[in-house]
Amino acid sequence: MDVSVIVGEELKAVEFVEDFLQLRFEAPLLTFYAWPHVLFPEFSVAYGEPEYRNALCAQINDKVVQASLEEGDALTIEFENGTVFGLSLREEDLDGPESGSYSETGSAADAQEF
Repeated sequence: MDVSVIVGEELKAVEFVEDFLQLRFEAPLLTFYAWPHVLFPEFSVAYGEPEYRNALCAQINDKVVQASLEEGDALTIEFENGTVFGLSLREEDLDGPESGSYSETGSAADAQEF
């Protein structure tokens, strides 16, 4: 699956839905069933830590400069300000069979799980 389509796109919304997270771009939609880390140049923030939600939402309107999904390894999204959203896809770090899904059109009908 190629998530690099979001390169050049601005993050439009960060949505917290029950026990998962959605990142909306112009059309593409990334859904996380596991919580990604927010990596800043000086430190990182993880789910449950103070300022986690603010760290995610602070990237709204920032453009993606790099995005990759390596099955069995990691999903990373880097923004123009240097902030990175990272999610380990290694088997030992997974809580379930899927870590999320990606839809290039934003529709659940064509979403592919990873």
